[in-house]
Amino acid sequence: MMEEIEQSPDGLEENIAEPLLFPRHGMPELVTTDSGLQEVISMLHEGDGPIAIDAERASGYKYSQRAYLIQIFRRGGGLHLIDPIGASSKKLWTQLSESFSDEEWIIHASTQDLPCLNELGLYPKILFDTELGARIAGCPRVGLGPLTESLLSYSLAKEHSAVDWSKRPLNPEWLVYAALDVDILVDLRDEVNQLLIEKNKLEWAKEDFAQILERHAPGVEKPGKKDPWRRTSGMHKVRDRRTLAIIKALWEARDSYAEKVDIAPGRIFNDEALVAAAVAKPTTVDEVRRLLTRRSRVQNPPLTDWFAAIRAAIALPVDELPDLRTPSTTLPPPKLWKDRNPLGYARLTHARAVTIARAAELDIPVENLISPDALRKLVWHNPPAGSDQELAIYASQTLIAASAREWQAAQISELLVDALRQTQPLITPEQSESPETADVAE
Repeated sequence: MMEEIEQSPDGLEENIAEPLLFPRHGMPELVTTDSGLQEVISMLHEGDGPIAIDAERASGYKYSQRAYLIQIFRRGGGLHLIDPIGASSKKLWTQLSESFSDEEWIIHASTQDLPCLNELGLYPKILFDTELGARIAGCPRVGLGPLTESLLSYSLAKEHSAVDWSKRPLNPEWLVYAALDVDILVDLRDEVNQLLIEKNKLEWAKEDFAQILERHAPGVEKPGKKDPWRRTSGMHKVRDRRTLAIIKALWEARDSYAEKVDIAPGRIFNDEALVAAAVAKPTTVDEVRRLLTRRSRVQNPPLTDWFAAIRAAIALPVDELPDLRTPSTTLPPPKLWKDRNPLGYARLTHARAVTIARAAELDIPVENLISPDALRKLVWHNPPAGSDQELAIYASQTLIAASAREWQAAQISELLVDALRQTQPLITPEQSESPETADVAE
């Protein structure tokens, strides 16, 4: 591939990425039948090396997070676009998964795609996540487009990234866009892998990849969110339990209907309309229609059901109304630590400073060096008395118990020993100038 050279504003030469407008490995026909899926499996067997895979969902359009297109590429095995609505045999998808279980599967931002791949019966056993690998390698921009541009000198058009992939027939331009995402993925993996080797970080990335697969293994239940209705946008303005009960009732009614018709809840009616209806406490179906359907995307919504849900919430006995605040089972936000746990707050400010400095040394985002949650769990409790070595072991074990990987604990445990002994918070120059910014541990 020839690269154009252009002078940057500062006089330095820089590469200009070549627009990639068509798959280098040819544009395949869309597979829409089980027999076609069987043929894809046979063709993939003729190739060698890792399997690159991607999925397109209809997020923001549909309630479900199912895949509406699967893209696969393997060197020597071809590039394939598969419609899982037509090629729907669970047996064949499972066969595909098991046939290549000994091969590495390449996925960009795998935590986004693995749930819908798992739903089809696809369970990789060896993963290479190009997005996560690039983060660990220290790449400044890790989205698929920017990463492809910086490492392969190709630019990818991303104008179809948010389309409704549930529509049939699929737009040919969308299919080209989707094919390009896996056309470059094996080459991208090789570049990221080389960076990780050069920076002695490959084993770190492998630990992270393995943990992702553990969380998406067959039979592993995904933790559900408690009281998801409490995340309704704008609900923080609500000050009484009765209105809160209506929000809960309307949220659940909307969610139930959205699941039934497979439409994203926000397209039934948005959170702004939901809160407005709860505050207004409509007394007629017509009022419900005016409040909830002004921006609705559905025809003939169940207005009487929604009205009944509102009336039922209004009629609830006081002792059955939801609490304005629920007891938290997690640690409080760091901004509250200074008053609730001054020693923990002191340890946190020092621990945070240490991890930020170490992340900079390693050229890695601080959240990929250690999660904020793991660090908070370490410093919230008073550490045991002991030698430096004993405190380092305590820090390592506590972090790993909070889901840190061994490589992460190894990089920072000894550095955190001094932070665990601190009794006064670390004051930075910025904090001394602006007291309200003191909660840097956020």
